[in-house]
Amino acid sequence: MPGIRVTVLGDGGWGTALALVNLRRGNEVMMWSAFADYAGVLQEERENVKFLPGVKLPKDLRVTSNLKEAVVFGDVLVLAIPSQYLRNVLLKIKEFSYRGKILVSTAKGIEKKTCLRPSEIIRSVLGKDLPIVVLSGPSHAEEVARKIPTLTVAASEDPKHAQYIQEHFRDPQFRIYVQKDLTGVEFGGALKNVIAIAAGVCDGLKFGDNTKSGLITRGLYEIVRLGVKHGANPNTFFGLSGIGDLITTCFSKHGRNLHVGRELGKGRKIKQILGEMAMVAEGVDTALSVHQLCVREDLHLPIMGEVYNMLFQDKDPGEVVASLLSRTPYEEWKAFDLSSFQEKIAKNK
Repeated sequence: MPGIRVTVLGDGGWGTALALVNLRRGNEVMMWSAFADYAGVLQEERENVKFLPGVKLPKDLRVTSNLKEAVVFGDVLVLAIPSQYLRNVLLKIKEFSYRGKILVSTAKGIEKKTCLRPSEIIRSVLGKDLPIVVLSGPSHAEEVARKIPTLTVAASEDPKHAQYIQEHFRDPQFRIYVQKDLTGVEFGGALKNVIAIAAGVCDGLKFGDNTKSGLITRGLYEIVRLGVKHGANPNTFFGLSGIGDLITTCFSKHGRNLHVGRELGKGRKIKQILGEMAMVAEGVDTALSVHQLCVREDLHLPIMGEVYNMLFQDKDPGEVVASLLSRTPYEEWKAFDLSSFQEKIAKNK
Protein backbone atom coordinates (compact mmCIF):
# COMPACT_ATOMS: atom_id res chain seq x y z
CA MET A 1 0.00 0.00 0.00
CA PRO A 2 1.46 3.40 -0.97
CA GLY A 3 2.29 5.77 1.86
CA ILE A 4 0.44 8.93 2.72
CA ARG A 5 1.55 12.33 4.03
CA VAL A 6 1.05 12.74 7.76
CA THR A 7 1.45 15.92 9.80
CA VAL A 8 1.88 15.54 13.53
CA LEU A 9 0.91 18.72 15.33
CA GLY A 10 2.72 18.66 18.65
CA ASP A 11 6.29 17.82 19.64
CA GLY A 12 5.55 15.93 22.88
CA GLY A 13 6.43 12.32 23.54
CA TRP A 14 3.23 10.90 22.06
CA GLY A 15 3.39 13.07 18.95
CA THR A 16 6.98 12.00 18.42
CA ALA A 17 6.13 8.33 18.91
CA LEU A 18 3.30 8.54 16.35
CA ALA A 19 5.66 10.25 13.92
CA LEU A 20 8.05 7.30 14.29
CA VAL A 21 5.22 4.78 13.81
CA ASN A 22 4.22 6.48 10.56
CA LEU A 23 7.79 6.59 9.31
CA ARG A 24 8.11 2.86 9.94
CA ARG A 25 4.90 2.41 8.00
CA GLY A 26 6.41 4.17 4.97
CA ASN A 27 4.49 7.44 5.27
CA GLU A 28 6.01 10.86 4.74
CA VAL A 29 5.93 12.69 8.06
CA MET A 30 6.26 16.29 9.21
CA MET A 31 6.21 17.19 12.90
CA TRP A 32 5.23 20.68 14.04
CA SER A 33 6.57 22.34 17.16
CA ALA A 34 4.95 25.48 18.57
CA PHE A 35 8.39 26.79 19.48
CA ALA A 36 10.93 27.71 16.80
CA ASP A 37 13.89 27.27 19.16
CA TYR A 38 12.88 23.75 20.09
CA ALA A 39 12.14 22.86 16.47
CA GLY A 40 15.78 23.78 15.84
CA VAL A 41 16.89 21.46 18.65
CA LEU A 42 14.87 18.59 17.19
CA GLN A 43 16.30 19.24 13.75
CA GLU A 44 19.88 19.47 14.91
CA GLU A 45 20.02 16.89 17.70
CA ARG A 46 17.73 14.37 15.99
CA GLU A 47 16.38 13.51 19.42
CA ASN A 48 13.46 14.80 21.45
CA VAL A 49 15.68 15.42 24.46
CA LYS A 50 12.91 17.07 26.48
CA PHE A 51 9.97 14.72 25.97
CA LEU A 52 11.35 11.43 24.60
CA PRO A 53 15.06 11.19 25.43
CA GLY A 54 17.12 8.28 24.18
CA VAL A 55 15.14 7.74 20.96
CA LYS A 56 16.81 8.84 17.74
CA LEU A 57 14.77 10.66 15.12
CA PRO A 58 15.38 9.51 11.52
CA LYS A 59 16.71 12.05 9.06
CA ASP A 60 13.60 11.74 6.91
CA LEU A 61 11.40 13.13 9.71
CA ARG A 62 10.70 16.72 8.74
CA VAL A 63 10.44 19.25 11.56
CA THR A 64 8.95 22.73 11.33
CA SER A 65 7.58 25.52 13.51
CA ASN A 66 5.63 26.96 10.57
CA LEU A 67 2.01 25.96 11.21
CA LYS A 68 0.79 26.79 7.70
CA GLU A 69 3.51 24.63 6.17
CA ALA A 70 2.57 21.78 8.50
CA VAL A 71 -1.18 21.95 7.83
CA VAL A 72 -0.75 22.16 4.05
CA PHE A 73 1.67 19.21 4.03
CA GLY A 74 -0.48 16.43 5.49
CA ASP A 75 -3.27 14.30 4.08
CA VAL A 76 -3.86 13.45 7.73
CA LEU A 77 -3.45 15.92 10.61
CA VAL A 78 -2.60 14.26 13.93
CA LEU A 79 -3.58 16.57 16.79
CA ALA A 80 -1.12 15.47 19.49
CA ILE A 81 -1.93 18.45 21.68
CA PRO A 82 -3.17 18.45 25.31
CA SER A 83 -6.86 19.23 25.65
CA GLN A 84 -6.39 22.60 27.37
CA TYR A 85 -4.22 23.92 24.50
CA LEU A 86 -6.15 22.34 21.65
CA ARG A 87 -8.61 25.19 21.04
CA ASN A 88 -5.88 27.82 20.62
CA VAL A 89 -4.07 25.70 18.02
CA LEU A 90 -7.32 24.99 16.17
CA LEU A 91 -8.11 28.70 15.97
CA LYS A 92 -4.80 29.16 14.17
CA ILE A 93 -5.39 26.17 11.89
CA LYS A 94 -8.70 27.70 10.88
CA GLU A 95 -6.79 30.28 8.83
CA PHE A 96 -5.33 27.60 6.55
CA SER A 97 -6.64 24.96 4.17
CA TYR A 98 -7.67 21.95 6.27
CA ARG A 99 -10.69 20.78 4.30
CA GLY A 100 -10.45 17.31 2.78
CA LYS A 101 -8.04 16.10 5.46
CA ILE A 102 -8.71 13.53 8.18
CA LEU A 103 -8.12 14.86 11.68
CA VAL A 104 -6.81 12.38 14.24
CA SER A 105 -7.25 13.44 17.86
CA THR A 106 -5.01 11.89 20.51
CA ALA A 107 -5.81 14.18 23.47
CA LYS A 108 -7.04 12.48 26.65
CA GLY A 109 -8.83 15.18 28.58
CA ILE A 110 -11.91 17.36 28.94
CA GLU A 111 -11.74 21.10 28.38
CA LYS A 112 -12.19 23.32 31.43
CA LYS A 113 -15.31 25.52 31.64
CA THR A 114 -16.87 24.14 28.45
CA CYS A 115 -16.48 20.48 29.57
CA LEU A 116 -16.12 19.52 25.91
CA ARG A 117 -14.34 16.41 24.71
CA PRO A 118 -11.51 16.90 22.15
CA SER A 119 -13.67 15.95 19.15
CA GLU A 120 -16.31 18.42 20.32
CA ILE A 121 -13.69 21.15 20.61
CA ILE A 122 -12.53 20.40 17.06
CA ARG A 123 -16.05 20.61 15.67
CA SER A 124 -16.87 23.76 17.61
CA VAL A 125 -13.90 25.53 16.01
CA LEU A 126 -13.47 23.95 12.56
CA GLY A 127 -16.96 22.74 11.70
CA LYS A 128 -19.29 19.83 12.37
CA ASP A 129 -18.81 17.97 9.09
CA LEU A 130 -15.11 17.17 9.46
CA PRO A 131 -13.81 13.58 9.35
CA ILE A 132 -12.50 12.98 12.88
CA VAL A 133 -10.83 9.87 14.25
CA VAL A 134 -9.94 9.43 17.91
CA LEU A 135 -6.85 7.29 18.54
CA SER A 136 -6.62 6.01 22.10
CA GLY A 137 -5.74 3.06 24.32
CA PRO A 138 -2.90 1.82 26.57
CA SER A 139 -0.05 3.37 24.62
CA HIS A 140 2.81 5.04 26.47
CA ALA A 141 5.04 6.92 24.04
CA GLU A 142 8.20 5.57 25.63
CA GLU A 143 7.21 2.03 24.64
CA VAL A 144 5.65 2.75 21.24
CA ALA A 145 8.77 4.63 20.13
CA ARG A 146 10.93 1.63 21.07
CA LYS A 147 8.77 -0.81 19.09
CA ILE A 148 7.28 -2.54 22.13
CA PRO A 149 4.05 -4.25 20.99
CA THR A 150 1.07 -1.96 21.61
CA LEU A 151 -2.67 -2.26 20.98
CA THR A 152 -4.85 0.81 20.40
CA VAL A 153 -8.28 1.66 19.04
CA ALA A 154 -9.32 4.13 16.34
CA ALA A 155 -12.87 5.42 16.73
CA SER A 156 -14.93 7.39 14.26
CA GLU A 157 -18.61 7.89 13.62
CA ASP A 158 -17.82 7.03 9.99
CA PRO A 159 -16.24 3.53 9.90
CA LYS A 160 -14.32 4.19 6.70
CA HIS A 161 -12.31 6.95 8.36
CA ALA A 162 -11.34 4.72 11.28
CA GLN A 163 -10.41 1.95 8.85
CA TYR A 164 -8.29 4.38 6.82
CA ILE A 165 -6.24 5.25 9.90
CA GLN A 166 -6.05 1.60 10.87
CA GLU A 167 -4.59 0.68 7.51
CA HIS A 168 -2.13 3.55 7.21
CA PHE A 169 -0.89 3.81 10.82
CA ARG A 170 -0.56 0.20 11.94
CA ASP A 171 2.64 -1.82 11.79
CA PRO A 172 3.69 -5.20 13.28
CA GLN A 173 4.33 -3.59 16.69
CA PHE A 174 1.42 -1.14 16.63
CA ARG A 175 -1.91 -2.90 16.25
CA ILE A 176 -5.07 -0.83 15.77
CA TYR A 177 -8.66 -1.95 16.28
CA VAL A 178 -11.59 0.12 15.02
CA GLN A 179 -14.99 1.04 16.38
CA LYS A 180 -17.57 3.82 16.15
CA ASP A 181 -18.15 4.85 19.80
CA LEU A 182 -16.16 8.07 19.66
CA THR A 183 -17.82 9.34 22.85
CA GLY A 184 -16.91 6.28 24.91
CA VAL A 185 -13.33 6.18 23.66
CA GLU A 186 -12.81 9.83 24.58
CA PHE A 187 -14.38 9.49 28.02
CA GLY A 188 -12.36 6.36 28.72
CA GLY A 189 -9.11 8.09 27.77
CA ALA A 190 -9.86 11.18 29.82
CA LEU A 191 -11.41 9.78 32.99
CA LYS A 192 -8.81 7.07 33.56
CA ASN A 193 -6.30 9.87 34.23
CA VAL A 194 -8.36 11.06 37.19
CA ILE A 195 -8.51 7.55 38.63
CA ALA A 196 -4.75 7.20 38.06
CA ILE A 197 -4.16 10.19 40.34
CA ALA A 198 -6.15 8.38 43.04
CA ALA A 199 -4.11 5.22 42.39
CA GLY A 200 -0.93 7.23 42.81
CA VAL A 201 -2.17 8.53 46.16
CA CYS A 202 -2.53 4.90 47.26
CA ASP A 203 1.13 4.36 46.38
CA GLY A 204 2.21 7.55 48.10
CA LEU A 205 0.41 6.47 51.28
CA LYS A 206 2.15 3.06 51.00
CA PHE A 207 -1.06 1.08 50.65
CA GLY A 208 -1.02 -2.35 49.03
CA ASP A 209 -2.36 -4.18 46.01
CA ASN A 210 -5.73 -4.81 47.65
CA THR A 211 -6.35 -1.09 47.98
CA LYS A 212 -5.33 -0.20 44.46
CA SER A 213 -7.29 -3.07 42.88
CA GLY A 214 -10.42 -2.05 44.75
CA LEU A 215 -9.88 1.56 43.75
CA ILE A 216 -9.47 0.71 40.07
CA THR A 217 -12.58 -1.47 40.10
CA ARG A 218 -14.73 1.21 41.69
CA GLY A 219 -13.06 3.83 39.50
CA LEU A 220 -14.09 1.94 36.39
CA TYR A 221 -17.63 1.89 37.74
CA GLU A 222 -17.55 5.71 37.95
CA ILE A 223 -16.13 6.01 34.44
CA VAL A 224 -18.95 3.85 33.07
CA ARG A 225 -21.60 5.87 34.92
CA LEU A 226 -20.45 9.19 33.51
CA GLY A 227 -19.77 7.87 30.02
CA VAL A 228 -23.11 6.10 29.65
CA LYS A 229 -24.90 9.21 30.91
CA HIS A 230 -23.42 11.05 27.92
CA GLY A 231 -24.46 8.40 25.41
CA ALA A 232 -21.42 6.12 25.32
CA ASN A 233 -21.71 2.40 24.67
CA PRO A 234 -20.95 0.68 28.01
CA ASN A 235 -19.06 -2.09 26.18
CA THR A 236 -16.41 0.45 25.21
CA PHE A 237 -15.22 0.80 28.80
CA PHE A 238 -14.35 -2.89 28.94
CA GLY A 239 -12.07 -2.53 25.91
CA LEU A 240 -8.70 -0.98 25.14
CA SER A 241 -9.70 2.63 25.71
CA GLY A 242 -11.45 1.75 28.97
CA ILE A 243 -10.07 -0.87 31.29
CA GLY A 244 -7.00 -1.40 29.09
CA ASP A 245 -5.88 2.21 29.36
CA LEU A 246 -6.95 2.37 33.02
CA ILE A 247 -4.72 -0.56 34.03
CA THR A 248 -1.70 0.84 32.22
CA THR A 249 -2.09 4.33 33.62
CA CYS A 250 -2.57 3.11 37.19
CA PHE A 251 0.52 0.88 37.22
CA SER A 252 3.06 2.08 34.65
CA LYS A 253 6.34 3.70 35.64
CA HIS A 254 5.73 6.14 32.75
CA GLY A 255 2.41 7.42 34.15
CA ARG A 256 2.39 11.20 34.67
CA ASN A 257 -0.94 11.22 36.47
CA LEU A 258 0.17 8.34 38.66
CA HIS A 259 3.26 10.39 39.54
CA VAL A 260 1.11 13.36 40.53
CA GLY A 261 -0.94 11.14 42.83
CA ARG A 262 2.11 9.55 44.42
CA GLU A 263 3.55 12.94 45.27
CA LEU A 264 0.20 14.08 46.69
CA GLY A 265 0.11 10.96 48.83
CA LYS A 266 3.54 11.84 50.19
CA GLY A 267 2.16 15.16 51.39
CA ARG A 268 3.44 17.48 48.66
CA LYS A 269 1.34 20.31 47.19
CA ILE A 270 0.01 20.19 43.64
CA LYS A 271 1.54 23.50 42.57
CA GLN A 272 5.02 22.28 43.47
CA ILE A 273 4.48 18.90 41.80
CA LEU A 274 3.31 20.39 38.50
CA GLY A 275 6.08 23.01 38.58
CA GLU A 276 8.66 20.24 38.38
CA MET A 277 7.04 18.43 35.45
CA ALA A 278 7.94 19.05 31.81
CA MET A 279 4.97 17.11 30.43
CA VAL A 280 1.26 17.70 31.02
CA ALA A 281 -0.71 15.55 33.47
CA GLU A 282 -4.15 15.76 31.83
CA GLY A 283 -5.91 14.26 34.84
CA VAL A 284 -5.50 17.42 36.90
CA ASP A 285 -7.62 19.67 34.69
CA THR A 286 -9.92 16.77 33.84
CA ALA A 287 -10.71 16.37 37.56
CA LEU A 288 -11.92 19.97 37.54
CA SER A 289 -14.03 19.36 34.43
CA VAL A 290 -15.56 16.23 35.97
CA HIS A 291 -16.45 18.22 39.07
CA GLN A 292 -18.15 20.82 36.87
CA LEU A 293 -20.09 18.10 35.04
CA CYS A 294 -21.18 16.46 38.30
CA VAL A 295 -22.46 19.77 39.69
CA ARG A 296 -24.26 20.51 36.44
CA GLU A 297 -25.82 17.05 36.18
CA ASP A 298 -26.36 16.32 39.90
CA LEU A 299 -24.14 13.23 39.68
CA HIS A 300 -22.12 11.86 42.61
CA LEU A 301 -18.82 10.13 41.75
CA PRO A 302 -17.05 9.64 45.10
CA ILE A 303 -13.52 8.78 43.95
CA MET A 304 -13.25 11.42 41.25
CA GLY A 305 -14.90 13.91 43.58
CA GLU A 306 -12.23 13.32 46.21
CA VAL A 307 -9.47 13.68 43.61
CA TYR A 308 -10.92 17.11 42.87
CA ASN A 309 -10.91 17.89 46.60
CA MET A 310 -7.23 16.98 46.93
CA LEU A 311 -6.20 18.97 43.87
CA PHE A 312 -8.36 22.08 44.20
CA GLN A 313 -9.53 22.17 47.82
CA ASP A 314 -6.22 21.08 49.39
CA LYS A 315 -7.91 18.19 51.21
CA ASP A 316 -5.51 15.93 53.04
CA PRO A 317 -5.13 12.48 51.39
CA GLY A 318 -5.57 10.76 54.74
CA GLU A 319 -8.91 12.50 55.22
CA VAL A 320 -9.91 11.46 51.71
CA VAL A 321 -9.28 7.79 52.52
CA ALA A 322 -11.26 8.05 55.75
CA SER A 323 -14.12 9.75 53.92
CA LEU A 324 -14.32 7.10 51.19
CA LEU A 325 -14.07 4.14 53.57
CA SER A 326 -16.67 5.54 55.97
CA ARG A 327 -19.37 5.77 53.31
CA THR A 328 -22.45 3.63 53.94
CA PRO A 329 -21.92 0.21 52.30
CA TYR A 330 -24.54 -1.11 49.88
CA GLU A 331 -25.02 -3.70 47.15
CA GLU A 332 -22.24 -3.50 44.59
CA TRP A 333 -24.52 -2.35 41.76
CA LYS A 334 -27.22 -0.61 43.81
CA ALA A 335 -26.13 2.92 42.94
CA PHE A 336 -26.27 2.15 39.24
CA ASP A 337 -29.40 1.63 37.17
CA LEU A 338 -28.46 -1.93 36.23
CA SER A 339 -31.53 -2.59 34.08
CA SER A 340 -30.79 0.48 31.98
CA PHE A 341 -27.13 -0.52 31.79
CA GLN A 342 -28.01 -4.01 30.54
CA GLU A 343 -30.44 -2.59 27.99
CA LYS A 344 -27.73 -0.35 26.58
CA ILE A 345 -25.33 -3.28 26.31
CA ALA A 346 -27.94 -5.41 24.51
CA LYS A 347 -28.76 -2.54 22.16
CA ASN A 348 -25.13 -2.01 21.21
CA LYS A 349 -24.10 -5.61 20.64
